[in-house]
Order: sequence, then C-alpha cells, then structure tokens
Amino acid sequence: MKNFLKIFVLAMMMTFANQENIFAEPIPLRGVIEGFYGEQWTFSDREDLMTFCRENKLNAYIYAPKDDLYHRSKWREPYPAEKISALKNLVATAKANGVRFIFAVSPGQDLNYKGKKGDADFNSMMQKFEAVYQIGVRDFAIFFDDLKDDKGNHREDGKIQAEFINKVQNELRNNHKDIGQIFTVPTEYFLQDMQKRPGKINSYTEDFAKNLDKKIVVLFTGDGVVCDGISEETLAEVNKIFNRQVGIWWNYPVNDYAVTDGGNKSAKLALGAIEKLPAENVQAIFFNPMNQPLLSRIALATGADYANNPANYNPETSWKKAIKNQFGELSSAMKIFAEHSQHMENSWAKVGAADGQNFNTLAYLVLYNFKAGKNLETSALEKEIDSMENAAEILLSKLPEKILSECKPQLEQFKKISQADKLAVQSLKTKNLDSRLKTLREEIKSKESSAILSEKSALKFLDDVINLLK
Repeated sequence: MKNFLKIFVLAMMMTFANQENIFAEPIPLRGVIEGFYGEQWTFSDREDLMTFCRENKLNAYIYAPKDDLYHRSKWREPYPAEKISALKNLVATAKANGVRFIFAVSPGQDLNYKGKKGDADFNSMMQKFEAVYQIGVRDFAIFFDDLKDDKGNHREDGKIQAEFINKVQNELRNNHKDIGQIFTVPTEYFLQDMQKRPGKINSYTEDFAKNLDKKIVVLFTGDGVVCDGISEETLAEVNKIFNRQVGIWWNYPVNDYAVTDGGNKSAKLALGAIEKLPAENVQAIFFNPMNQPLLSRIALATGADYANNPANYNPETSWKKAIKNQFGELSSAMKIFAEHSQHMENSWAKVGAADGQNFNTLAYLVLYNFKAGKNLETSALEKEIDSMENAAEILLSKLPEKILSECKPQLEQFKKISQADKLAVQSLKTKNLDSRLKTLREEIKSKESSAILSEKSALKFLDDVINLLK
C-alpha cells in the first residue's frame, strides 16, 4: 500500500510538472512608471491609477514625468508648497492601495560631480529627497537616461555617475533606517547602446556597472528604446553585464514618440496588449503609459496579468478581458477600434501586435483576385468595413466624455478611413476609381498630424486601390 501511495504521488507530481506552471510566481515588483514626455497626468489621474493598481495587483509606481520641471530641468529647486501637498496626498493614496511610491529625479542634464559645485549639487539632491521623505516616500530613483546629443554622443562618465548614486544611497541610509530601494537608469539603458558590437561592452557601461553598489536596482528597456519584445537571452545578458538582476522599464503603451509630420506627439494610440516579454526570472517591471491615462489602462491591465503570472500569460485572452472589463456594452466596438491601433513603429521603434490583422487577410484576398482577374468576392471585406464604421459611430456617440476626449480625433479618422475603404471596394467592382476617393484620401491625410491608425492595414488598402486604379 505504501508503495502504491508513493507511485500515485509521483505520478501526480509528474502530471503537474508536464502541465502549465499553474502555481507560477508573480514578478515581485510590478507597476507603472510615469516617465513620458509631453502633457503630464493630473494628480487626480494619478490617484485613480493607484486604485487601478490595487484592483489589478500592481504594487509599485515611479513618479518621473519628463516635463515636470522640478523632476528634470529645475531639479535643484524645491517643489512649491502646493505641489508638495499634492505629492503628499498621492503618496498617502498609494500607501492606502498597497502601492510602493518611488520618487525619481533626472539631474543628468547639468549635474556637477566635483568641487564646490559638486558638493552643492549633492546637497541639493539630498534636500530634494529629504523633502519627499518627510511626506512618506521611502523608495528613490536617480535617472541618467536621454542625455545624448543629436549625433548620439554623450560625455558621461559611468564611474562618476555610479559613485554619485552610491553616495546618495549611503547618505539616505545613514540618515534614515527605513529607506527602501534605490533605482537608476544609466545613460546607456538598452542593450544595443551598451555595446560597440555584440559581446564588446562600452567603457561607460562597464564602468557604471562595476562601480554601482549591488543593492541598487538598474532598469533597462530591452534591445532598443522601444523594441519588439525582450528575450530570455537578452535579459540574461544584461544581468551579466550589471552583475545583478536588472529590472525592466517597458515602453508600451507609451506613445510620446509617435510624432507626425505636423509635429504632434501621441497622434497614434497604443491600444494593444503587452507581449513578448520573458516568462521567468524577471524581478521588477514597470510599464510606461501614454499621455492618455484612461486609454492606457487597456495595455496596463494586460501588463498586470503578465506580471502576476508570466509563465501562463496569454496576450490575446488578457486583451479581450481588459476591454470587456473596462468598456462593458461598448466592448465590441472598442475591440474593433483597438484592433486597428496597436502597433507602434518608426525609424527606431517597433512594438505591439500588427494592426487590423483580420482586415489585412480579407483585403489581401480581394486584391489578389482582382489582380489575377478572378471572380471578385468582396462580401466578407465589406462586412468588416461596415463593422469598423459602425464601431466608430457607436464610440463617438456613447463613450464617456473623458475617455472620448482622449481618442475623438482617432475615432473620427477611423470613420473616414472606413468610408473611404467602402468606396475603394466599389471602385474595384467597377474597375474605375471613384472620383470622391482621392478627395477623401486628402481629407484623411490632412488630419494625420493629430490622428493616425491602421497605417499598414485599412489605410494601406485605400492607398493600394488608388495606386492600382489611377
């Protein structure tokens, strides 16, 4: 009987081992970093985020808005009384929701390290941190990212930077016994920038890593600033470079780099799921959101699912759940809209699932048959386009005002693209370019400085038909 029980227990253990790791551990530190350029969130937005974090089991938040003058360009200056009061309330709200509040300063643009000026700047940093310590902050960060000139050069000294952070940490811990963790982002904060060639680490990164206290948490963004996922190998390589387990600063759904020809930032919304991140051995991850706080929650909710169970995370399932939970009866329409606004890409950035994948499949078949002179079956594509236009109309009329204010230009653009695609299909049927199509395309183009989506899907189909029939 004892042998039978042993065999039974072993068999059950093997069964569980062969299944998905249903008891997968969450990433210990998981949260949001408000680290984008452009219009800042309001303190009300931030307080709402703390509730969102609690509800989605995210446990950390880094305060690091690039355009907060007292965070970056005027970092030496103390926060005005009203700003300190607002920060105090935010810290209390974070604590009430079980969220660690990490306060960051980015002094690298003009920080002095040596001599009297160096002593003065060190004292300014300590005064800055002491002021927020008094309102409840226990975790701190010093960031040295984005210090390069237009030619990609920087004159930063990794050893001096590391020693400065070490000195700040030592002073904080000497003054207070309840300091939590210290975080940093080096000037070379993605793998391609850390090495002259694969395996050959730059002197800056080597010096920074060698001299930085091992207790300090280093954050990096992946192979690039905004990249198409992080592999287990990349994470392991960066861990080796810094001789510690680094954390991830993940630049999705942030969209501050989505600059159009008109100079408008955030013209495209990142409404997809977090994807292509390591399934294990991640110790900390922070998701950088969009300037649009409410629409950021689609991706942030999927990020929370990932961070709480990396081994079993399914982006598609999580994404559908997030939209259903957040938009209720409008979820079907929002899903159609969001499908066409997921992928973010420019000359140096690439992240997110492809836009309008189902549309692309249907459009490809129609165009292929047209070019081949085959029977033109367009009903499935026309149904898809009708659903797109209908979704835009529903959302424009029924979305709550605050959410609509974050996406109205994109929804109006989506509606115009759908209407143009309808005319494009009719043009293929008649084999004559509808005279209204070029005019509508110009209208769409005139709005691309403030709203763009589905560039390689619904918009591409429109351009393909115009070029084919002109």
